[in-house]
Amino acid sequence: MVNLDTHVLIHALDGVITAKERRVLGGTTWCISAIVLWEIAKLAQLGRIDVDLDDADVVRTLSSLHVWPIDLAVSVQSTRLDFKSDPADELIAATSVVHRVPLLTRDARIKTSRIVPFA
Repeated sequence: MVNLDTHVLIHALDGVITAKERRVLGGTTWCISAIVLWEIAKLAQLGRIDVDLDDADVVRTLSSLHVWPIDLAVSVQSTRLDFKSDPADELIAATSVVHRVPLLTRDARIKTSRIVPFA
């Protein structure tokens, strides 16, 4: 199982991923933090990504992912990370820490962490 940040998920759905990301994503279950669904909706609303969240294929694909809730443990861990970022990125990283699931991200700030498990 691998936890995807928002931008890696968007790129993966578009088929625009690196060779390393392709290796990591192949043959494993993809999971996301619940905040990723909100970020995708917000980015679409702002016109920063072109995705139709009413499209049946998009809904089916997003619904097939394992979605980790933003529970108390994740919320508390997000305040104890060893890097600072926007709240959504902190919740995504905290999800990986709490559930011990490696995170696949391109985010340079998150990658400075020594406590987040990376894919």
